[in-house]
Amino acid sequence: MKALLNEISNCTICKAHLALGPRPVLSAHKKSKVLIIGQAPGTRVHKSGIPWDDQSGKRLRLWLGVDDVDFYDPEQFGIVPMGFCYPGKGKSGDLPPRKECAPQWHDQLFAKMEGVELILLIGQYAQKYYLGKTAKKNLTETVWNFGEYLPKYFVLPHPSPRNGIWLKKHDWFEKEVIPVLQDRIQQIFGK
Repeated sequence: MKALLNEISNCTICKAHLALGPRPVLSAHKKSKVLIIGQAPGTRVHKSGIPWDDQSGKRLRLWLGVDDVDFYDPEQFGIVPMGFCYPGKGKSGDLPPRKECAPQWHDQLFAKMEGVELILLIGQYAQKYYLGKTAKKNLTETVWNFGEYLPKYFVLPHPSPRNGIWLKKHDWFEKEVIPVLQDRIQQIFGK
């Protein structure tokens, strides 16, 4: 696993497409119990090199009901986004994750992660990639039907502050879905 993580940290596959250059950001361990598959790092995470080191990460840790110490323990949480590097700025926010990372690295990583009990699919890119035809017509419907993907997957919207309107419009998410997520996390870690 250490050699693979080192190889990934030196990856330059999509260098020509990255405005800020390559800086793969992920965290994984062969004993990771919960695997978080999000989109791609933002500019703050690109600068720090720490996954979910931003407002989205704060909200995600609240949803999970965990503190920073547990969240950043790779034996507890593996953090492997769809795209490992900041993809650049688009018209209405960051560009989508680069398409090279997941097919190049995910299977190799996950084959070494023997203890994963739950995979969080955060946002439409991860959900479409991993759920395929079982994903609903949009993210809202997929999240509404989160129980269909358990016990392997737990589907979530992206916790970005940009999704505040979605969260207000769909208040059932924090009332009905988050408690189930927190219960599942507590079961896994025996807390």
